[in-house]
Amino acid sequence: MVIEARHVTGLVLAGGRGSRMGGVDKGLQLHRGRPLAWHAIERLRPQVGALIVNANRHVDQYARFGAPTVADAQADFAGPLAGMLAGLALCRTPYLVTVPCDTPALPSDLVRRLADALDTPGAQIAMAATRDATGALQRQPVFCLMAATLRADLAEDLARGERKIDRWAARHGLVEVAFDDEQAFFNINTRDDLDALDRD
Repeated sequence: MVIEARHVTGLVLAGGRGSRMGGVDKGLQLHRGRPLAWHAIERLRPQVGALIVNANRHVDQYARFGAPTVADAQADFAGPLAGMLAGLALCRTPYLVTVPCDTPALPSDLVRRLADALDTPGAQIAMAATRDATGALQRQPVFCLMAATLRADLAEDLARGERKIDRWAARHGLVEVAFDDEQAFFNINTRDDLDALDRD
């Protein structure tokens, strides 16, 4: 089956603590006059049929970006897997693709390339990867396309305490997709990162 954009819901993960940035809501920090999450949404919007934002704070502000907003079911900022589960609960398409709110230059062909890779027997999750200085693949685990049917399995794993995307994904026919442009996956973790990005 060819996975078309209309088959995919995009989920922008903006539910983290922002602890390395002093506890601020990272997705609402400004880059070139716009919130980081806005940049991620606008990069993802043309690639998918529907959009959702996962946010645990300032939900009214995220709602202004024109997409439904959903919070984690788990308390205490349980991590990206909890955000993925929240997105799967709202997803009405066969597939969900996830991206973080703090990567404003994410690839414009992300979903197409992940979808092409997912058209592999037994594959249920396709994950982006980049290459390090030695040429070895480094997974970018928050950038992944998954079958929406994985919702119940993810809920069970979270209930058992699983918090690692890689470990969970590896149990579901994970395929890795290499992207050459490592800078497209540059994410903002600190105030210095954001200042450096604004200077570019």
